[in-house]
Amino acid sequence: MDSTNSVVIKDEGRLAELGYAQQLQRDWSFWHNFGVSFSIISVITPITTLFLYGLNTGGPGVITVGWIVVGFFTMFVAASMAEVLSAVPVAGGPYFWAYMLSPQQHAPFFSWITGWFNLLGQVAITAGAEFGLANLISTTAQVTNDYNPSSGRTLGIVAVILLSHVAVNLFSIRHLRYMIYTAITLNSVVVSALMISVLAGAKTLKPPQFVFSNFCDGTAANADSVGWSVRASPAYVSICGMLFSSYTLLGFDASAHLCEETKHAVRVAPMCLLSAVGASFVFGFLLLLSLLFSIQDFETTSNSRMMFSFARDGGIPHKLHILSRRSRSPARAVLFAALLAFLLCLPSLGSHTAFYGTTSIATIGLFISYGIPIGIAIAWPRNFKRGPFNLGKASRPVGVIACLWIVFITIAFTLPTVNPVTAQTLNYTGVAVGIVAVGAFGSWFFWARKWFTGRCRNHCRVCIQQLDFLAGNMGDWPQTPESNGGASFPLQRQKSGKPGTDGDA
Repeated sequence: MDSTNSVVIKDEGRLAELGYAQQLQRDWSFWHNFGVSFSIISVITPITTLFLYGLNTGGPGVITVGWIVVGFFTMFVAASMAEVLSAVPVAGGPYFWAYMLSPQQHAPFFSWITGWFNLLGQVAITAGAEFGLANLISTTAQVTNDYNPSSGRTLGIVAVILLSHVAVNLFSIRHLRYMIYTAITLNSVVVSALMISVLAGAKTLKPPQFVFSNFCDGTAANADSVGWSVRASPAYVSICGMLFSSYTLLGFDASAHLCEETKHAVRVAPMCLLSAVGASFVFGFLLLLSLLFSIQDFETTSNSRMMFSFARDGGIPHKLHILSRRSRSPARAVLFAALLAFLLCLPSLGSHTAFYGTTSIATIGLFISYGIPIGIAIAWPRNFKRGPFNLGKASRPVGVIACLWIVFITIAFTLPTVNPVTAQTLNYTGVAVGIVAVGAFGSWFFWARKWFTGRCRNHCRVCIQQLDFLAGNMGDWPQTPESNGGASFPLQRQKSGKPGTDGDA
């Protein structure tokens, strides 16, 4: 048996240990997985679409220093997530981690809550990216033609963009691989080309003190009002300004959502996650420096894989996990994700701050879903059987720092960013996150707790048979956690003997 088949069999065996049969095609390498996370973070997209926001909420000093601060603490979150991913390499990512790391009696509850916050973040980050691209297209058309952008027209552009991306995601996995290579190349080449062209085209360069210490408060809604640095303090404005960096370094959990398609996932997927964050931090910082040093007149300048897995486990309509026979991709989940993203863009018709609110929702939703399993691993360490990639003794302190950072940004990014606060300038992030929180908790206590078990049960017999088959074909298959340096998870997590549960498996 060649080494490639051996690795794939071990991957499928680990997945079977966790209670799932292999459904998605497992043929992705490090570069495929890394490429998806790196492309989803795509520093050029949020930096260019949120650049004006950053200039108005703190200016160059907050952008550069905030990038370093946010990048530093985001690496703590990424490291903790990578450690958990190595132990629990399942496409569901955070919501399944929460299930496996929780005490038996609380596992479905934590899984349900985590899954819905992750879904909120996934939808919001899609909506934010599409809305940002639509605004960029509208602005370009306005500069080069007599086009007059409006909220309705921009929303129409969003719909067209979403439909085009739905079409791309309905291609077969084989075609998506080539698109990923293209995305990696474009993200690297375009960022480099933009840095060079901006610096080369600048008549003069700003001094370092401007780039690293200049503060600007453009949070006043109009000339008759004052900014938040006057009404509150410069620190308040600086905290709000960190949304720029936090939203940019977001979406790296894609490495987890694609681990069921990645070879040697217990080692490769965690490294992809960390590498995507590290590479994005470096590329993003260099791009920011080139833009800020090149500013001339400052005053006038101033989803689907997670949804597939969650549907498979009953968190959202079960039919969404069905794979397309032609492409072997979750077509229904792709279409549903696009619809939700479009609906999240609708508030832009009534509020010009809707895009910034969407970015806050994406940041908070995803980071909360990242933080819950990390917090569970800290609270109940006995349930956390580490995989090949682990932080050793640093695991607990790194996790604590990651959780504290997530709590901080969750509070910070619900604060109003424009003064005075009106229906048009209100930051609706808290409202949106609150609705999802109330809905998730309420639905759990009223009905979901009666049937949601945290993971799919109908594959358990298949998985047991698959483990027997794999064990028969691999004499060196690890029978204990110690023999593989990783975790061994029992298939039975519930004591219920009802049909359709582990007790029936």
